[in-house]
Amino acid sequence: MFHQSGGCCDGSSPMCYLEGEFRVGASDVFLGDLDIEGISRPVKVWISLAQFAYWKHTHLTIDVVDGRGGGFSLESPEGKRFLIRSRIFSDDEWALLEKAPITTGAVAP
Repeated sequence: MFHQSGGCCDGSSPMCYLEGEFRVGASDVFLGDLDIEGISRPVKVWISLAQFAYWKHTHLTIDVVDGRGGGFSLESPEGKRFLIRSRIFSDDEWALLEKAPITTGAVAP
C-alpha cells in the first residue's frame, strides 16, 4: 500500500508499506488501487485528510526515481525513492470527481 501523509521531512513523500504494516486512520482517504506489473493484486493508495483537502483537485502520479527516500518506506534500501507528481484536473475531470463518494479509513475497502 501507499500512504501520502504530508508530515515533516520524508513524511511529505509517498510511503510504501507491505499490506498490514501500516494502520490506516479513520480520517485517511482512499484514493484508489494501482495495478502494478509483477504484483498479483492491486496496491491501495491512501492520503491523509489534510493532504486530500489540499490536493483533491489534482491528478497525482506516484513516480520512482534514484535517490534515498524515507527510512520507513519499502524502497529505501534499494537506492530509490517515491515522489508525487501532480497536475490540476481539467474542468471535465473535476466535474466528474467532485461528486464521487469519499471513502475513509473508518470504512476501509
